[in-house]
Amino acid sequence: MIPAPVGERLAIATAKYNNCTYCLSAHTSIGAHVAKADAGGLERARPAESTDPYVDALPDPSHAIARDHIGETQLKAARAVDATDAEIAEVVGDLALSILTNYFNVLADTDTEWPVVTPHTDA
Repeated sequence: MIPAPVGERLAIATAKYNNCTYCLSAHTSIGAHVAKADAGGLERARPAESTDPYVDALPDPSHAIARDHIGETQLKAARAVDATDAEIAEVVGDLALSILTNYFNVLADTDTEWPVVTPHTDA
């Protein structure tokens, strides 16, 4: 099972990619207060970056899937930092759930009860 702070970072990166303010706000708050992820790590999660090789390798398959180009390179990178097949499968499942909730909340224009975090525009 992937650690909760890692899962929150993956959800943040996916919410940012899908421009979902609700999910970005929720997972940033949950990541900080429940999963105890550090603020810098949560900020770096938006563009799917990290200073930890394990954390940095796991979002790679997630983003490759979201952009429709997963391949052996992404799987090898995740396995090189000792990510298990079960963890990689969990990333895929989490990605599917995140995309579903991102799209639903964007479509429904869901009001957020979380401190609002808006996606940064890419420079």
